[in-house]
Amino acid sequence: MIPFFCFPLRRIVFFPLGIMAIFLSCNPSGESAAENQKAVPGTYAYDAEFLKKYQDVVELSDGNTFVLISTDFQGRVMTSSATGREGFSFGWINYDLIASPEKETHMNAFGGEDRFWLGPEGGQFSIYFSPGKTFEFENWYVPKSIDLEPFLRVSNTSSEAVFEKDIHLVNYSDKTFDLKVLRKIKLIDETDARERLDIESLKGIDFVAFESENQITNTGQNAWTRESGALSIWILGMLKPSPATTIVIPYKRQDLDKISQVVNDTYFGKVPPERLVIGDSVIFFRADGNYRSKIGLSPQHHTPYAGSYDAKERVLTVVFYSAPKGVFDYVNSMWELQESPFSGDVINAYNDGPLEGGGQLGPFYEIETSSPAAFLQPGQTMIHTHATFHFTGEESVLSQISEKVLGVSISEIKNALPN
Repeated sequence: MIPFFCFPLRRIVFFPLGIMAIFLSCNPSGESAAENQKAVPGTYAYDAEFLKKYQDVVELSDGNTFVLISTDFQGRVMTSSATGREGFSFGWINYDLIASPEKETHMNAFGGEDRFWLGPEGGQFSIYFSPGKTFEFENWYVPKSIDLEPFLRVSNTSSEAVFEKDIHLVNYSDKTFDLKVLRKIKLIDETDARERLDIESLKGIDFVAFESENQITNTGQNAWTRESGALSIWILGMLKPSPATTIVIPYKRQDLDKISQVVNDTYFGKVPPERLVIGDSVIFFRADGNYRSKIGLSPQHHTPYAGSYDAKERVLTVVFYSAPKGVFDYVNSMWELQESPFSGDVINAYNDGPLEGGGQLGPFYEIETSSPAAFLQPGQTMIHTHATFHFTGEESVLSQISEKVLGVSISEIKNALPN
């Protein structure tokens, strides 16, 4: 509604100057001058303004840090900021696809820092390939329930939001799965962040952190078994690539004869050595968005951490995830009929790049974590948590966090891959 004193200027030409100032400051839309200024691309404010045009969104905030979640995109964390609304926006967002009324048939790479998926992707128990189809891209389809369909918002506060969804799936072996998904997103405060990462102090650092707690319950009448196949919770974070970004994955060698056995790098063909370096306890993987490649780490060698460093923006990202000790059955997502369908990876990293047939999904890069295979009886539940931390500040201070959590300094990360 237009305020009663905001009528045309020609009606107040004889008013005193003080009153004139009031009239001249009136905005029929009710917005302040600051709100009228266009947000700068690359900032959280810009992304929030854009997404609110097309999405039902939920915003979590403590007043300085912000996390933006889309109900329409399955309770997906789209982006976040560590330094207010005008701060750097960490999530990669596909503006053109979100704004377009036309959607893709195979997969909609909308973006987002933490999205809910289910595994396995390939193999005889895949839920991305129909029975009898060959394992080729033209036959690969992301189930609509985790691609295009919204989740129901159950509740939300300034620090937490809860979503749910009932899902029905059929796998490559023609077995059916009925399940309920419950997804809770919450802010992580400084005390919690220091405890989770075993860090004494975050002085001199700006950061934002959030966790997704993801629960699936078998609501069908049949058990999920080795014979029928089993699902897994799969959380993927799409982040902005740059020529100066490196993914870092610490690992345990476990007395391996060959260090190359640590990493599965055959998803999209062997990764060139200038893009993947396997150190004695840390894996370095280039995340420039220019070469489609993917790696995976088995549960025998994992630690509960992974991360990346963007030297251009001075952003250190850390992912902390739940992985139960002594559990080694993880679904196998290789695009083939598998001899060992439960010998999959606990953590994956993906660097986007041009597709063989032309075009590109992004560019973006991903850090992905998975739950174990969910061998659930009817009524049973599995939970997988995935926490994301973004730190910005001076490299000397960021390096202290990197050394503590990832086992390497910022300087080591920057110099790990050949130029």
